[in-house]
Amino acid sequence: MKKKIALVAGGYSGEYVISIQSADTIEKNLDAELYDIYKIIITRDDWWHETPTGQKVAVDKNDFSLLLHGTRVTFDAVFIAIHGTPGEDGRLQGYLDMLQIPYTSCNAIVSALTFNKSYCNKVVKAFNIVNIANSVHLIKGEPYSVGSILDQLKMPVFVKPNESGSSLGVSKVKLVAEFLPAIEKAFKEDNQVLIEEFIEGRELTIGVYRVNGYMHTLPATEIVSKNEFFDFEAKYTPGVSNEITPAQIEDNIKEQLETKAAYIYRHLNCRGIVRMDFILHKQTNKLYFLEVNTMPGQSENSIVPQQVRASGRELKEFYGELLQDCFKADV
Repeated sequence: MKKKIALVAGGYSGEYVISIQSADTIEKNLDAELYDIYKIIITRDDWWHETPTGQKVAVDKNDFSLLLHGTRVTFDAVFIAIHGTPGEDGRLQGYLDMLQIPYTSCNAIVSALTFNKSYCNKVVKAFNIVNIANSVHLIKGEPYSVGSILDQLKMPVFVKPNESGSSLGVSKVKLVAEFLPAIEKAFKEDNQVLIEEFIEGRELTIGVYRVNGYMHTLPATEIVSKNEFFDFEAKYTPGVSNEITPAQIEDNIKEQLETKAAYIYRHLNCRGIVRMDFILHKQTNKLYFLEVNTMPGQSENSIVPQQVRASGRELKEFYGELLQDCFKADV
């Protein structure tokens, strides 16, 4: 009998549209002979499934089920395709944990930790295997001054929402006069702001996943943005960035990248596919950790699908393995 899979997309953040694109790719590449796929859209106002005839059917949040044609539909697993809250920050995972429904991403605690850039940096720094840029963490309502920030950090810096994705609300600050507007911009996206020293170098990103107990790394990608940095426009506008997969890097750098990414994945207790971002420092050739994306983009041209294809695999096989593996996870 085919398993019933809820493919959850949407979310509450500015990444809503990207999430819908990711879900479309995943849906096209899940084996319809093995699974009945029900796309579920989540917004702040409503959770629903749209039938082939265009009818919207509300999700019963008591048990995450649907009533279709007089029959109650419950799900064997959930494939999460939400970027940002509530699908990447642990909220949806906690809800599914209470209902004992398996899902494809990191668990609630790991998702919450990795979504908070400052806290994740502190944990990864304690592993003592990779460099971390110096940073200052601001919380809305608590006093701060540009002077005290400059006492701790060297210019230029990146000012970013502490809990957000797709580079929303991110600014590169080169002048003191740009500081306050950048902080205000970031605070519009989140109640916490992270200010990090700029590390000059090559931006590298690598997908990591584990199936059947075995760790796998995908071919790394180098991101070369025509903009000041890899911002929202560069990520989602064709031609604004050049994504080179596999990255043209020396073998020893490739080995370091794969080893460090796998170590971080294992010791953060990640699950499913995650993508980790690094900077290869221009002067020292040392790797600096940037962040963990526990729900990386899955649209046709997104980085992880590029890396899967570069590894010689098909997305259908890849997504099928992720889904099968989630049934073995403790819930």
